[in-house]
Amino acid sequence: MSTYTQLYIHVVFAVKGRESLIQPEWEEELYKYVTGIVRNKEQKMLAINGMPDHIHFFIGMKPSCSLSDLVREIKKSSNEFIKEKKFTKYKFSWQEGFGAFSYSHSQLTDVIQYIMNQKEHHKKKTFKEEYLDFLNKFDVEYNEQYLFEWLN
Repeated sequence: MSTYTQLYIHVVFAVKGRESLIQPEWEEELYKYVTGIVRNKEQKMLAINGMPDHIHFFIGMKPSCSLSDLVREIKKSSNEFIKEKKFTKYKFSWQEGFGAFSYSHSQLTDVIQYIMNQKEHHKKKTFKEEYLDFLNKFDVEYNEQYLFEWLN
């Protein structure tokens, strides 16, 4: 019997210390680079966008792919890419951990639209509010001390 799946995952992670280091001048190049990593790992990028302090991406995944390994590779490689390109004079790195949320096929359009409208969305809601909303909406148990480092 063949394996047939339909797995859609929305991933969110932040810049270490939640510093606003991702600049508009180079964010598109970063997103293209991350998309290339996803494609090289034979996964399908459906949407990618973010803010100066965090990114969101939405992928169609094959079950043979380990999500943790994929995110680790994206963070490691994109961190090196940012340093190589000298996009920022500040020390850049991604914060430990990530959020990952699964969706059904019927939700694809809504999730893609949500990710592509990040700049507009964050005029009304902080990243902390957004992230806590995801955790609560998906009934994810969490310990405040292990969440992202929040800037005051």
